[in-house]
Amino acid sequence: MTKQLMRGSHVIAEAATRAGCRFYAGYPITPQNEVPEYMSQRFAKLEDATFIQAESELAAINMVMGASMAGVRAMTSSSSPGISLKQEGISYMAGMELPAVVVNTMRGGPGLGNIAPTQQDYFQATRGGGHGGYRTIVVAPCSGQELVTLTIKAFDLADTYRMTVVLLGDGLMGQMMEPVTFPDPIDPATLPKKDWVLDGARDRDSRLIASLILDPVKMEQFNWKLARKYAAICERETQYESYLLDDAVLAVVAFGTAARIAKGAVNRVRKAGVKAGLFRPITLWPFPGKELRALTRTIKHMLVFEMNFGQMVEDVKISVGEQAAVHFHGRPGGIISTPHEIADAITKVMYRME
Repeated sequence: MTKQLMRGSHVIAEAATRAGCRFYAGYPITPQNEVPEYMSQRFAKLEDATFIQAESELAAINMVMGASMAGVRAMTSSSSPGISLKQEGISYMAGMELPAVVVNTMRGGPGLGNIAPTQQDYFQATRGGGHGGYRTIVVAPCSGQELVTLTIKAFDLADTYRMTVVLLGDGLMGQMMEPVTFPDPIDPATLPKKDWVLDGARDRDSRLIASLILDPVKMEQFNWKLARKYAAICERETQYESYLLDDAVLAVVAFGTAARIAKGAVNRVRKAGVKAGLFRPITLWPFPGKELRALTRTIKHMLVFEMNFGQMVEDVKISVGEQAAVHFHGRPGGIISTPHEIADAITKVMYRME
């Protein structure tokens, strides 16, 4: 496979196309506009693909809902306030158990915020984001190559569990250019058949896909069905990376772009003799809590680094309980920390440990 130098947003779009995505609907918003830009050009070369620039984010997510209902691998992308507008549709898809992939290139802060790289939407993504107590699988790549593998995996997970999968990134990841390789494209015709799609009842009984369940007993049964599915996902689909943790006395916990910076900081302090390592959640939901808790047998201090004012830190505290002290370092406005800054934060925690 030949390596290609590509912008992160273009990598997502190409990987989605190769994963068999044949429907995209979106509405422009920075810093993710390169995704629909690339998709529009790429889909124009395919006879079986549909690209729509919708009139709004609400329209886009409902178009994705319809395409998914018809059995097509479908995707939309946006950035923080645009994702908020899509949440009603995502909740409806959860209630109808429809697969889809949603890309969120995060902005900083509430409201319109800014377009600088941040991780302000961790709460929204990992807690479902809309009404009804549902969940979405959330994957957090940290490199161009992971954008390839996790985008493709997102479509597989969405189909396997019939639910929305969120690819969580930021403006730096979307704009950064790195060499990547792609697998051969998937022919959508070779994908497993979906026996629940609405494609016309010409030679079968009619079907209904809906989220309106007025009978409380049936609603409860459906919600327990979702709960069992979510529990199975937690058992089967958790992903994480461990880096230099075998002899570590302190673990830096970070995801996405922050993890990339943290790895540089760990390498820096290791040269100075500080035994630090990195624990990187790749799935933010399901969160790798059991794996993180297992580290507390030997590691009694965790430093959570996020590009926000502390959101994943809550999941870390829930995971480790009283078995380890949890420290935090964050930058919530879009300022990109340096490995040197994080190395200093590690050193300060180590100093307090002594």
